[in-house]
Formats: sequence, C-alpha cells, structure tokens
Amino acid sequence: MDDSGASFSDLLKAGLQYLLPQHAVTRAVRRLARVENPAVKSWLIRHFIQRFKVDMNEAAEPDGNAYPNFNAFFTRALRHDARPITTGANTVACPVDGRLSQIGEITHGRIFQAKDRTFSVHELLAGNALIANTFAGGEFATLYLSPRDYHRIHMPLDGGLRHMLYVPGRLFSVNPSTTRAVPDLFARNERVAAIFDTAAGSMGVVLVGALNVGSIETVWAGEITPPRRKHTHAWKYQDNEVSLKKGMELGRFNMGSTVILLFARKRIRWETSLETNAIVRVGQRMGTLV
Repeated sequence: MDDSGASFSDLLKAGLQYLLPQHAVTRAVRRLARVENPAVKSWLIRHFIQRFKVDMNEAAEPDGNAYPNFNAFFTRALRHDARPITTGANTVACPVDGRLSQIGEITHGRIFQAKDRTFSVHELLAGNALIANTFAGGEFATLYLSPRDYHRIHMPLDGGLRHMLYVPGRLFSVNPSTTRAVPDLFARNERVAAIFDTAAGSMGVVLVGALNVGSIETVWAGEITPPRRKHTHAWKYQDNEVSLKKGMELGRFNMGSTVILLFARKRIRWETSLETNAIVRVGQRMGTLV
C-alpha cells in the first residue's frame, strides 16, 4: 500500500483506466443509453433496477417500461414530495442524492481528496485565479453519486449565475477506489463549474465528469458535453440573466459522478452531524449561513 492509503487493488484498477480509451468508451455508453428499441431499452432498465435495487416508488413515473430510453430512466424526475427542501433563508440544502466523500476547509488553496492526497482549487477552476481566490480559506464538500442514485442536481441556496466554466480532461472513474489511487483526480477529469452569487457570497457547484458519464447539462445551457472541446470555455452572465431558487434543478448527469461545493471564507458553517461517507439526500440541511 502506498502512502495515499491506496491498496494494490486500487492502484491496479486505476492503472487499467490509464490504458482505456476513456472518451471512446464513454461515447459508446452514451449511444447505448439512448437506444429506443423496446427490447433493448426495457432489458437495460429492468436489469439496472434489479442490479442496483433502485426504489421506483420515489419516481414521478414508477413504470420502467414507460421511459423512451435508458437515459430518460436514468435522469428520471422524482415525485414532488420525495425530497423536502430545508426551509429558512439561512440554511444550505444538499444538492444531490449520494454519499458525502469529504467535507471541510479549503486549506492553502487545496481540497482534501483522500489520505495524503489534495488538489488545487486553482486547477479545479482551470487556472482562473479571480474565481479561485474567492474561495481561499473557504469551505468545500465533495458528494459522490453512485449509479443507483438520483442524478439531477439542485440549488443549495438562492443564487444568481455569474460564471460557467467548461474544462476538458480525462474521464477516470470517481469511485472511492480511484479517488484513493489517482492524484488530483477531480482537477484532471472533464468538468463544468457554475459560480453563483448568493447570500453566502460566492458559491461554486462543480459537476465532475467520469468514465461512462455521457453528458453533463445545465438547465440554462442544455448539454455542455458532449461534444468534447479541446480547450477551456468560459461564459459570463449578467444580473438576473439566470436566477435559481434553493431546491430548483440546476443540472444533471448521465451515469454516476461527483459534485463539489465551494463556499467563501467564513460564510457558512457545516452541520456538525455530517460525517464522511454519510448518505445524503437532496434538500437535507447541510449547513447554515454565518
């Protein structure tokens, strides 16, 4: 075992991913997820529900056969009452269903990834020092979405969109094994970062792509990827151009991935009950404004 806490098995699995044509595999999965042949899509959906024990009682459409393709099923909406949103203007809502991988303070411009592994906020945000500096000494939370989870992403606070960044990169898996084994994982993978003005100052919501994540999309711009771009792209938004309330949908993934929340220094306080590896749900209270 190396000093990062990665086992030989972790390192072996990660090593194989370096050899994979990651984007080609992901494009193939994306095409398969959109096949509308009834026999193919129904088998995929039925197998997935059984394999991952998906609770379809929470879905707005509980009949798996009603979805036109696997992607429509995978990005399904939930019943309107399935995820109550924490009330109060000073509370921070969890944006996703998933697992809390890490949570804490951004120290010396770096975010904790796994034992003896950190990564740079500056690199996560494509070297944009102006944006990265707003999170110096702030708070972060890394939220991992497994394949069985609900894959829409919701607003933690009321916010007005100011910037969006698309950053090209690799497509390593983001499961715990790979997180332990691959240095700077989240600053290496393809990602989309949305930066909002909120009552807590700047808030970053970073949607990290991964192996088999066929698309990342937002409610204001649609699909950001694909197509895959070779260079970083940045968008700026004016006052009230895009304004979203807490709990509203922000975007979605196709297949499991990771969301990283960023907050400015001394603007929020995480709930003391939150623990690493805890299961979290959309809308639950994660913190309060200071």
